[in-house]
Amino acid sequence: MSRNIITFYRAVVLILALFYWLYQFGGIAEDPFGWQFRYLTIWSLTANTVAAGLLLRYSLGYTDKDWNSFISAAMVISMVVVIQYWRLHLIDPKLVGSGEIPWHQQYYLHLLGPILLWIDAILILGTFKNIKKILIIITIFSISYPIWMECFLQIINTKPSGLITDGLPYPFLNDMRVIERVVFYTISIGLNYLLIYVGWLLSNVIFLKARKHINKI
Repeated sequence: MSRNIITFYRAVVLILALFYWLYQFGGIAEDPFGWQFRYLTIWSLTANTVAAGLLLRYSLGYTDKDWNSFISAAMVISMVVVIQYWRLHLIDPKLVGSGEIPWHQQYYLHLLGPILLWIDAILILGTFKNIKKILIIITIFSISYPIWMECFLQIINTKPSGLITDGLPYPFLNDMRVIERVVFYTISIGLNYLLIYVGWLLSNVIFLKARKHINKI
């Protein structure tokens, strides 16, 4: 694939990511502590936006470092968001606040944005080259987000309110006892590690020939 086409694609992806990242700041003065960063989706959006910027810099020749491990980790985080969001949405849309944001924002954050990153990561860049570094990044992420929710959001915020506690960003978590939340976080962390393998399989086995063909065009 020609360098110009790849650069154009990455520029479009970055513009979209920046637009929706900045879009999140509307009305934050009225939000509880943590603003939009209370949500895992926005952690993923932030990672995707940084990844898009790094990939465009690489295409433009401003750096010879492709940030493969970070891009891989961003892909894993976005996969987690898509799986968890739509799984909970199918159970009950209220669990994830579906309908509370514009439809275009909902589908960009939880489907289109991640897919645009996956296309680049799998079919253009070729990710998951250094599993050790990816494991380190994902481990830091996996520990940081639950700590952020339990030690800051849950203590400082009073909304949303649940049967057991208050302040956790997703309403269903406030209806769970501590041990139940620990089990939920543990399962989610396990999913993170499983998706590292899935990402590696997609990038280096299933779509390897397709990527080589595309990069020859």
